[in-house]
Amino acid sequence: MNVTEILFELFIIVIAVVALFSNVSVLLCFVQSADIRSHVPGILVLNLSFSNILLTFINMPATFIGIAKRENPFGDVYCQAVSFAETFLTTNGMLSMAALSVDRWIAVVFPLSYSTKMGPRKAFLIVAYSWLHAAAFSLSELLMSWGGYSPTYASCTLHYGGKRDGSSVGQSQYVAFATFTAVLHCTGFVLCLTVMSLAYLKVLRVARFHCKRIDVITVQTLLLLVDIHPSVKERCLVEQRKRSQRATKKICLFIGSFIVCFAPYVITRIMQLAPHVHIHRYWGITTKCLTYAKAASDPFVYSLLRQQYRKVLVSITHRILRRDRYSFSNNSTSSMTDMDGISRVP
Repeated sequence: MNVTEILFELFIIVIAVVALFSNVSVLLCFVQSADIRSHVPGILVLNLSFSNILLTFINMPATFIGIAKRENPFGDVYCQAVSFAETFLTTNGMLSMAALSVDRWIAVVFPLSYSTKMGPRKAFLIVAYSWLHAAAFSLSELLMSWGGYSPTYASCTLHYGGKRDGSSVGQSQYVAFATFTAVLHCTGFVLCLTVMSLAYLKVLRVARFHCKRIDVITVQTLLLLVDIHPSVKERCLVEQRKRSQRATKKICLFIGSFIVCFAPYVITRIMQLAPHVHIHRYWGITTKCLTYAKAASDPFVYSLLRQQYRKVLVSITHRILRRDRYSFSNNSTSSMTDMDGISRVP
């Protein structure tokens, strides 16, 4: 084992720990806060975190062992099950991100009718569709035996184990596999990226329009306040510009993290379908690790950095610390009482 493979293994360990801790924190917030449970984004984020936790428990360890052993870490049956889980969980996660972008678009563009257009019932319908969509592809992969160990990615993943010979049977089987792979990524990555881009660009356009209106009102108000200090006026205008830049940064974070983490893997998959194209093993593992990095970054991108989730986490932390202090004080009191009783024994 060389240094590069050791770095890959360390990266997977770090990603797995961060993904597990952050996604479990999202689940705790959902359980502890009735306000989060009652809103559509909370339900969609819960579905996304659920997929990320299962991906962390099932697929990341399999890839870690595959890198270490340089071979199929498990039997063929178990490896097909792990491949089934990867297709299902990854597709479900992408659809959840697309659903979150649509929810934000409706909330910004149709704020007055948002409660009628989106509600908990529709959120559960979206989650149900996401599960059915992901299950359709993963079950098809399982029935066609297209899941297995891929040396290129050192993972149990979507893989064609047959021979790419010139026979009509082998050619037709590979064409079916290539068609399935292309449709899977087009209805997953490409569709979700298109939906996210259109929805968030519309959100950004509306947000900038409102910021411009606020800027005009602010400038007119400041001009009327002739006695106000110029530095105060400047700070107000700077704050208005920061608000507009903040919205742009959030949109770039949503779309940018999706592209950076998934695009290299999807492009590599599509290129690999072409004949006589060889993908280097280290590049394949790199693209796979980037998809795992999305599971660790999703909780911070979509939930934990929001004030609503931070407040819940702070209250949970205070509750745990208060309980620890209470138990420590009780133990100290009981030990002092026991010592006092012993000292009084004649």
